Amino acid sequence: MDLSRFSLEDRVALVTGGGRGIGSTIALALADAGARVVVVARTLSEIEDTADSIQKKGSEALAVRADVREASQVEALMKETLDKFHRLDILVNNAGGGFIRPVLDFTEKAFDAVMKENLKSVFLCSQAAARIMIKQGKGNIISNSSMAGLKPAPGLPVYAAAKAGIISLTRTMAVEWAPHNIRVNCVAPGFIESHGVKQMKEGIPEIMKARLREVPLGRFGEPEDVAGAVIFLASDASCYITGETIRISGGTFNMSLLKP
Repeated sequence: MDLSRFSLEDRVALVTGGGRGIGSTIALALADAGARVVVVARTLSEIEDTADSIQKKGSEALAVRADVREASQVEALMKETLDKFHRLDILVNNAGGGFIRPVLDFTEKAFDAVMKENLKSVFLCSQAAARIMIKQGKGNIISNSSMAGLKPAPGLPVYAAAKAGIISLTRTMAVEWAPHNIRVNCVAPGFIESHGVKQMKEGIPEIMKARLREVPLGRFGEPEDVAGAVIFLASDASCYITGETIRISGGTFNMSLLKP
C-alpha cells in the first residue's frame, strides 16, 4: 500500500474547538500529517497556544477567535481562512459540550443552549465550508459526534439528541455533496480523557468507575485515539468512505451517567 495516501501535505484544515483537549490534539495531528491548520475557539489565549505549538513543528497555523454558534462569525471565519490560505480542504467540527441533567430537569433555555453548541454549530460550519469546497471541486468534512448519539444516554438527554442529529445530518450532507467530491463523516468517541471526563471523574466517581469496568479494552480513550481516526478520514486512505460514523469507544456502548 502507498502510505503517502495518509499524507495531508499542503492541505488546509480548520478545527473548531481547537484550543484544548481533543480539538488541540486533532489540530496538532493534522499539522504532523502535513496540513496547514486554522485553529478556532472562543478563547483566544488557548488557540494561540495551539497555533504556536503547530508553528514550532514547522507548519503554518492561523488562530481565529470565533463563536461558531453564530452565522455571521462563521462567515467571517471562512473569509479569514481564505484570505490567509486561499482554500479550505478539511473541516473538523469539534466544538461542543453539555452537562449532566435528567430529562425532567431540562429547561427550554438549557435545551436551546446545548443544541446550539453542538448541532447548530456543525450545521453552520459545514454549510459555509461546503460552499467553498463546491467551488474547489473537492473537500472533506469530519464532525465529532459521540457514542451518546448512538445509544441511550441517561443524564445526557439533549447532548445525546444533538450528537444523534450530527450523525443524521452527516449522512444527508454526504449524499447531497457527493457529486461535488465532498466527503462527510463522523467520529463517535466514548469516554475520552479530556477536560469533561476529568470533571466527571471528580463529580461522579462511582459512576465513572462503573463505566470504566465496562470498557473491554480496560481504559478510557486518549485524545490521540480520536485524532488518529480523524487523520484517516481526512486522508486519501479513506477516499471511498462517506456518510459513515466511526466508533472510538474501546468496545463499550454504555454512556449512562445517572447510576452505576
